[in-house]
Amino acid sequence: MDPLLLFVFVLAGFLGVELIAKVPSQLHTPLMSGTNAISGITIVGAMSVAAVTFARRGAGRVAAVLGFAAIVLAAINVVGGYLVTDRMLGMFRAGKR
Repeated sequence: MDPLLLFVFVLAGFLGVELIAKVPSQLHTPLMSGTNAISGITIVGAMSVAAVTFARRGAGRVAAVLGFAAIVLAAINVVGGYLVTDRMLGMFRAGKR
């Protein structure tokens, strides 16, 4: 594995933890909506990579399985994020007591 890619991955992880830790609790719902949109883009990217992998006859099974896993995990993230966001917004609906 390329050391530069590993460095970028680790740096992104630390940056993500620091950014999320600094977000006030009032802003978590808008933040989740933004990350759901990013996960939607991840699904599109994973589908395009998986389509290319499946189209190539010489591509290995590992690439196909990883592409499929990326689609499934991103879809779970999007659906779960929207369910949690809807539940959080439901706490602020008028008429509930």
